[in-house]
Amino acid sequence: MYTHDKNIVTAGIPIAEAKRAIVFLHGRGSTAEDIISLNNHLKINDAALFAPQATNNSWYPYSFITPVEQNQPALDSALTIIKELVTEITSSGIPLDKIYFAGFSQGACLTLEYITRNATRYGGVVAFTGGLIGKEVNMGNYKGDFQQTPILITTGDPDAHVPVRRVEVSEGIIKKMNAKVNMKIYAGRAHTISQKEIELARQLIFDEV
Repeated sequence: MYTHDKNIVTAGIPIAEAKRAIVFLHGRGSTAEDIISLNNHLKINDAALFAPQATNNSWYPYSFITPVEQNQPALDSALTIIKELVTEITSSGIPLDKIYFAGFSQGACLTLEYITRNATRYGGVVAFTGGLIGKEVNMGNYKGDFQQTPILITTGDPDAHVPVRRVEVSEGIIKKMNAKVNMKIYAGRAHTISQKEIELARQLIFDEV
């Protein structure tokens, strides 16, 4: 088993000049460079962009719905990397309510797990195909108040890696924690990010400045 080295890819405008920051989290087998290039489609031009790189190109070794202990210590290490990055961003002068998150697949699961364990008012969150992590959802891990943070969760039905039921359960938990959640399920959509989802993310999350 493994932990993660801290390796952050950056793009966008310098943080000293930025109005907001976006943390991108890549999927299994992918790279920080790949997920941060998503901004070529999102076209956000007023933000500092950050994308951590997972060791072995994977945030944790097994499916997100296996028992959590099987994905340790990689999972806790991944959550720590994000927490440290968020601390660095706020220390640079960008408040939590101007920090956004966007993740795909394994990165979407990690995004939702991180924000729900650390619920507060963020700028906005996009989880392209993801749900909360664990064989069973451990409610003891989740605390805080999203204070109406806008959150978009999308998935395909069926999806080979992410059961729709877990997405729905995750939405319910996050909504109860006072988030403004939009969930979109696309029948027959492949395990990818579609143009429709990108447009929805821009409209619901990133155009809210």
